[in-house]
Amino acid sequence: MLPRCAFSVCHVLVLVLCLSAAEDFDWTKNNHGSFYYGTFPAGFSWGAGSSAYQTEGAWDKDGKGLSIWDVFSHKKGKIQQNETGDSSCEGYYKVKDDVSLMKELKLNHYRFSISWPRLIPTGIKSDHINEKGIQYYDELIDHLLENKITPIVTLYHWDLPQVLQEKYGGWQNISMVNYFNDYANLCFEKFGNRVKYWITFNNPWSVAVEGYETGEHAPGLKMRGTGAYRAAHHIIKAHAKVWHTYDTQWRAKQKGLVGISLSGDWGEPVDISNQKDIEAAERYVQFYLGWFATPIFHGDYPQVMKDFIGRKSVQQGLGTSRLPTFSPQEKSYIKGTCDFLGIGHFTTRYITQKNYPSGRSSSSYFTDRDLAELVDPRWPDPGSEWLYSVPWGFRRLLNFVKTQYGNPMIYVTENGVSEKMLCTELCDDWRIQYYKDYINEMLKAIKDGVNVKGYTAWSLLDKFEWDEGFSERFGLYYVDFRNKNKPRYPKASVQFYKRIVSSNGFPNQREVENWRRKAVETCSSSNQLLAADPLTSHMEMVTEIVVPTVCTLSILLSAIFLMFLLRRRN
Repeated sequence: MLPRCAFSVCHVLVLVLCLSAAEDFDWTKNNHGSFYYGTFPAGFSWGAGSSAYQTEGAWDKDGKGLSIWDVFSHKKGKIQQNETGDSSCEGYYKVKDDVSLMKELKLNHYRFSISWPRLIPTGIKSDHINEKGIQYYDELIDHLLENKITPIVTLYHWDLPQVLQEKYGGWQNISMVNYFNDYANLCFEKFGNRVKYWITFNNPWSVAVEGYETGEHAPGLKMRGTGAYRAAHHIIKAHAKVWHTYDTQWRAKQKGLVGISLSGDWGEPVDISNQKDIEAAERYVQFYLGWFATPIFHGDYPQVMKDFIGRKSVQQGLGTSRLPTFSPQEKSYIKGTCDFLGIGHFTTRYITQKNYPSGRSSSSYFTDRDLAELVDPRWPDPGSEWLYSVPWGFRRLLNFVKTQYGNPMIYVTENGVSEKMLCTELCDDWRIQYYKDYINEMLKAIKDGVNVKGYTAWSLLDKFEWDEGFSERFGLYYVDFRNKNKPRYPKASVQFYKRIVSSNGFPNQREVENWRRKAVETCSSSNQLLAADPLTSHMEMVTEIVVPTVCTLSILLSAIFLMFLLRRRN
């Protein structure tokens, strides 16, 4: 179970950690090292994760309002093969089934998100509160606790109520800060007696950049050079307001913690002896993770962001920087609003210096950084085109967080790997390798003194992968999306991860190799069983389509034959 320390000690410790002075990160030291056999500290928490839009389905059921992802995914050409999350894993109807999967894995915690429009259909609390939405999350939380699984709850995993987008422009508008605070306050009121770990935002980088800069994600806006910075500015303010609301109104009574989950790929200098490459790599990480972490821990944006965006804005003839500014009051209000830091991490890039021209038409978040991203062709990449397996980058990122932000309490909130294949494959040996190597690098980081308290495998189930639809699978459990019942099947990685959880790490080489062998043996027989299932669901689907067609043809043929007989009589 996650530790629940007393408010007074825990809160003071957290504030001390958040406000500690940053050390210097050593960019020139990168010891990959060999595999380390050992265990995690006692009380380390193991979990798996999901998000509302990706897994719940029931997009228009029981009073739920529209989200920006409901609207975006229904637009032709936005999602691969025009797929939607309308039904996804049908998680809304499978609470007990899915909690039993977590129990099978022996998880200590489960990370999920609440759908804002499921609780407040318009996003505006004074309009209407959907009691059926409250009941659904009540049931989920209670069932988790009955099975001794701690809920870690994300308030915002990208599904903004559509009304707020249409009426105000979503995260481009400062009014979102108060609407989000009202929604968070409702969650604290209804669920806070049982939920002790809250995450305000999941990966706000994606919300800002992919939602308002590139338009790849909902709401699909392409406001190059300004949209992402404005959205992020309001998100940071909204996070701080919610933290203060909890701190002043709920903490003493509920004794919970409020954090944020930031995603960050690691950026490694192409040449660690080249100062320009080192500066470019640091810029990459600061523009990614530091964009949000530095205001929350130190009160303002990273200096390198202010310098680069400010200089380019001047060169473009703008009167002020495209990066918004915080007032002195806002800086002190935002600084220290972290009880724990969630880290989502998947991959690494090599980084080198690259200068981009500063023309007004060419301004964007990406060109503001003046760098190029490279990959090593030898890095494995089994699934998503962006996701290369580079385990040592994880340890580097965790140590960077330790030195930059005063060694905060960290929960790894997302880490995992996808596959991209047409056929059913339960023997996911590459995922076993990924988890083994990445979790081991996290163990090495803890040995380095990084304060990691828990780990969340991403994800529990295969699910809707945003603009990639169902073409990529991150799950420990395979979901057959072609079958209307959305059955779940364990992949080999379930057995392997379960052993890591039960042993709290990697006891010795022989045992770990034995885990892998047994996991692959188990999945080979499961694969044979599953091979029949798609055939069954295919037959059901064919029957649904073919039977009406045959009936229709029979009627048509009968009619033609009757007409033929009548003509002969005449």
